[in-house]
Amino acid sequence: MRRLKSLLIFTALLTYSFSFAQYTDVINSNRPGVSESAFSVGTNVVQFEAGAFTVNEEHSRLNYDVSGFGLDFAIRYGLLFEELELQLDGVYQNDTQTINSSAVSVENPRANFRNLTLGAKYLLYDPYKNAEEAKPNLYSYHANRKFQWKSLIPAVSLFVGANFDTENNPYTGPGIEGFSPKVMLATQNNFNGGWVFVMNLIKDRIGTDFSDFQYILTLTHSFTPQWVVFGETQGIKSDFYADNIFRVGGAYLWSSNFQLDANIAFNTKDTPSIFNIAFGASYRLDFHQDKQIDNGNGNTGKFKKKRKNKKKKKKKEDTDDDL
Repeated sequence: MRRLKSLLIFTALLTYSFSFAQYTDVINSNRPGVSESAFSVGTNVVQFEAGAFTVNEEHSRLNYDVSGFGLDFAIRYGLLFEELELQLDGVYQNDTQTINSSAVSVENPRANFRNLTLGAKYLLYDPYKNAEEAKPNLYSYHANRKFQWKSLIPAVSLFVGANFDTENNPYTGPGIEGFSPKVMLATQNNFNGGWVFVMNLIKDRIGTDFSDFQYILTLTHSFTPQWVVFGETQGIKSDFYADNIFRVGGAYLWSSNFQLDANIAFNTKDTPSIFNIAFGASYRLDFHQDKQIDNGNGNTGKFKKKRKNKKKKKKKEDTDDDL
């Protein structure tokens, strides 16, 4: 019985730290999917997120198909404040576009960045910051899964960055090159029971002839401390390209600093039709330290993770002795 009780307490604490803090004891990745969490990685944390995906497209009206591969990456760093995060992210694609006609087929090799962006994200509002009701109930499994009306109020962050596009890029609109601004509003709702809903509203390549608007809606569910599944829809609207893309997949927490993920992406139209398979991983270098704490005797010190781990180990030994 005591082992079961300890497991419930551990799960509640894990859910609490994963959902309501900037820095968490386990890696907090934006993967799987392409949406952006409202929360940062935490100060002095360097995080790498990368993946590879297949490219399969067919256009029924223009009579062409595309096959190839792509690589996406993100480098995230928590700087100065828990709410602030710097980001460098991009998507590189290498494919062959085959134009089919009644007489002959023409192959057009292509390779470039679909996007390359440098920017910063700042958490504007966290509804659970210092909130007493955000703390888990360590003695009731059902209380931690009960719906709370306050969870309908999302955390809100703002991203501001700049794209860089090279000349004659086949994946952007004609004439787009150099730098252009990007802004994004990201919201996040954390519900009891391991459910998280993220929404991104994006205005990209502002000021160009082919600026686009995007929305991304992502719902994730962690049914164990290691496994999470997700579903996502992404809408894109511009004079150059418009689409609605759906993604489903999952992720596995290998260790506190390492995560693996996989997903498939598809749409419902044929101008072009899309079906891609993606695999990825996330890894962090954790140099985070908590802020200085006043001990009440004039001395201050930094409460490090290692001390937390030692306390957890001691508690575990005491529990084993009781059994």
